[in-house]
Amino acid sequence: MKNKQSFKEVEQTVKALGYDKGKLQAFIEIFDNILGSVRGPLVVLDSDLKVVKANHSFYRTFKVNPEGTEGTLIYDLGNRQWDIPKLRELLEDILPRNSEFNDFEVEHTFETIGLKIMHLNARQIYKESKQTRMILLSIEDVTEREYYKRHLEELVEKRTAEIRIAREEAEKGKQIAEAALFEIKKLKDQLEAERAYLQEEIKLEYNHENIIGQSDGLNYVLYKVEQIARSNTIVLVLGETGTGKELVARAIHGLSLRKERALVKVNCAALPSNLIESELFGHEKGAFTGAHTRHLGRFEVADGATLFLDEIGELPLELQSKLLRVVQDGEFERLGSSHTIKIDARIIAATNRELEEEVRRGLFREDLWYRLNIFPITMPPLRDRLDDLPLLVDFYVKKISKRIGKSIEIIPTSVMNALQNYHWPGNVRELENVLERAVINSSGPKLRLVDELKKPQKDLSTTQKTLEAVERDHIVRILDQTQWKVSGKGGAAEILGLNRSTLRARMRKLGILKP
Repeated sequence: MKNKQSFKEVEQTVKALGYDKGKLQAFIEIFDNILGSVRGPLVVLDSDLKVVKANHSFYRTFKVNPEGTEGTLIYDLGNRQWDIPKLRELLEDILPRNSEFNDFEVEHTFETIGLKIMHLNARQIYKESKQTRMILLSIEDVTEREYYKRHLEELVEKRTAEIRIAREEAEKGKQIAEAALFEIKKLKDQLEAERAYLQEEIKLEYNHENIIGQSDGLNYVLYKVEQIARSNTIVLVLGETGTGKELVARAIHGLSLRKERALVKVNCAALPSNLIESELFGHEKGAFTGAHTRHLGRFEVADGATLFLDEIGELPLELQSKLLRVVQDGEFERLGSSHTIKIDARIIAATNRELEEEVRRGLFREDLWYRLNIFPITMPPLRDRLDDLPLLVDFYVKKISKRIGKSIEIIPTSVMNALQNYHWPGNVRELENVLERAVINSSGPKLRLVDELKKPQKDLSTTQKTLEAVERDHIVRILDQTQWKVSGKGGAAEILGLNRSTLRARMRKLGILKP
């Protein structure tokens, strides 16, 4: 009843302004459908900048209620706490000259919730005859992340000052001072290592804030994420290549008690076997040829945070025993050192392999498998959640168009049918690659598909091939198609939606050699 009443109020407001009722109803239905899957605050404004509708995250984050929000000028919300000069600049100056504007930073102190640093993304929607119908405003709370970035140097200086103080106090108690110096140096090294890691992460673009979709399979995954996030239990994320396993790991970390720290990740398939041990556990100066300085491994960097071990099934057998010790006891030694290091890192592992089969074949330790398989989460393949395809297509087409400076406004029914009839062996990653090629080759506002997406053969009873054999045949077929070009533009890695290092590792594993 309350939802119907809210809809009628919005309908009356829009009707008074001359809006098209059919379009309004379609908009509200779409808005309500995606409302539950959008985790960040979201608000819809009319042309007078009055609130038409907001999601639960908006009310929860800014401690306001629907009764005092809907129909109210946005600047008047919360006893005029939203009368922010930067917000006025975005809505009244910048947005009228642009159909959308993203990552507009606003810093403001609210009376009820204190200081907030927000990234605002605004878009004009239902635009006809150059008259703006509505404004969609999404709000990303980046307070903690920006605070951490801005104060990282101060933290390092603070630890350095503590070192100097500890040295001055050494005369009063040498043993106590030495212990303090050791702890402070450890913190300083960890901060410097984490700062270097964060600088690498900032260069990359992630989409972990929004896992796109509303299918039953994906909703179940999100339910499992929320169920386990606040504990320290090991999580094993399973799923085919390109399904979004890293997004699940980032969602778990983002809802955990360790979210103030960075998610530290290692791709076990992307590193040569002789470097994985050093990357995970670190090494001392002189531990091997070329080790000119001491190096902190990812486990030390992740102390007090979360470590994401991607492609765990590719970890060499000889290193699995050392990983098992860390998983069981939280301790290890750096290469070239006999000193045992204790750490507290929450582990999330991911793989596209059937680890039980790997255990039977002797390629993965059974005891490690039992330790990792405490709380498995399986990310469904794209072919099992085709209901999410329209949302994914819309998201990626807009994202890619913006990046390459094109405007794609029409996705023909024939294109959508072709996409929905395809079996997507490379999952969402393959979909993104197909859409990028389509956007690049589209000369007008209509999306033009260039890939020939063939339907999967329905009668597979005569082949009786193992999953590994099917994977090997598919990789060889793509390599033949690209004339054995592995990486680069138009290479097999791009078509399969794989990192080139991951593809080379799979080729070695499957015994694929160039003829």
